[in-house]
Amino acid sequence: MAKAIHSMIRVLDEQKTIDFYGAAFGLSVAERLDFETFTLVYLSNEESEFELELTINKNRTEPYALGDGYGHLALSVSDLDGEHKRLTEAGLGPNKIVEFNRDGALLARFFFITDPDGYKIEVLQRHGRYK
Repeated sequence: MAKAIHSMIRVLDEQKTIDFYGAAFGLSVAERLDFETFTLVYLSNEESEFELELTINKNRTEPYALGDGYGHLALSVSDLDGEHKRLTEAGLGPNKIVEFNRDGALLARFFFITDPDGYKIEVLQRHGRYK
């Protein structure tokens, strides 16, 4: 059976992105691999084995066009309200908390936040299928 191990995003400013994911989600550098024309940085934390792979293309000066095909990354937290407050106080600008109901029952509580390169991250309350 397959096991999801990482998702990759292309970023313009390595340190700015590492700082954002560290402050927002407690992710830190698990490994950094430097090559002639690009660098790969793997971010992770103790909550999961899943990693976020940052690809930094050297000599790139223009932001990446995300287009209309990118969806979002999703992370779950045990205290959505507390995380929303912490991210707001850190000046990271999370969107408002949304409650999503289906057939009269709570399906999900979540908010979105945007990283320095424009990638959307959904932060979900651990509940139901969102563990």
